[in-house]
Amino acid sequence: MPRTKPIVAADPRAAAGNRRVLRESFAVDTATATLVREQSGRRAYTLLLDGVESSYVDLDDPRLLAFEYVRWLGDVLDCLAPTARPLDTLHLGGGAASLARYVMATRPASAQVVVEVDGALVDLVRTKLPWRATKKLRFRVGDARAVLDKTRPTAFDVVVRDAFLNGMPPSSLRTLECAQRVREVLRPDGVYLVNVADRSPFAATGVELAALLEVFSDVAVISEPAVLRGRRHGNLVIAASDAILPIEAISRRVADGGVQGRVRDRQEATAMSRGHRALRDAEGGSAG
Repeated sequence: MPRTKPIVAADPRAAAGNRRVLRESFAVDTATATLVREQSGRRAYTLLLDGVESSYVDLDDPRLLAFEYVRWLGDVLDCLAPTARPLDTLHLGGGAASLARYVMATRPASAQVVVEVDGALVDLVRTKLPWRATKKLRFRVGDARAVLDKTRPTAFDVVVRDAFLNGMPPSSLRTLECAQRVREVLRPDGVYLVNVADRSPFAATGVELAALLEVFSDVAVISEPAVLRGRRHGNLVIAASDAILPIEAISRRVADGGVQGRVRDRQEATAMSRGHRALRDAEGGSAG
């Protein structure tokens, strides 16, 4: 059983079709976690942390990625290697492990580690949104940067950073030194994927890009056109690698979906980084 206890257990009637929606909220270590079950009758849930959508999980089909940025992350993975080829993946930030479940469903031989700072949230997800038992998927409760710093070199094909605290990525995961450590942890053709929430003039994204462009040979940015044109706030996915990223394949893939994505290549990413410099551990980004 999880260490969490429900603080709200409501089942209000939904406006559409007057069907019932199950909503349960739990006090976890760093937030209030709310699970909302989909009205369709499927075993599909949205996880909210302090009222903000964090993860979507379909227990019947973990290949379904409902959030556009998570779909883009999955699209990049699908462009990196042939179907079913293992991609050993380190996830910095856990939530309900939507992407880890996707990798487990599409590339079951992949070894994965999900790092989540909130142990009570891990217990809640394990109990309420269980995943198929496998030795290939492990959860580690702890600080993501501290775990990263202790990870052996060339251990993973992919590192995914999707960690937020109070609406912002932890500073220790945004520094030049963190990017350098990720590069050490990746295999030679490995890819680092970063989720950023931002809007024009992309101050947060510019700082991230300044670090990644200094460390990696190729960098690209994925988002929807309305965000890239400065019309609204949204998610941007940054891909960084020492290998040449398959930009054309990724561009085709992210454009084929409910929310179409657009890819900015290294040259355009460099333009987005102008006027920004990389954050350093010594400036307050250290995990310690």
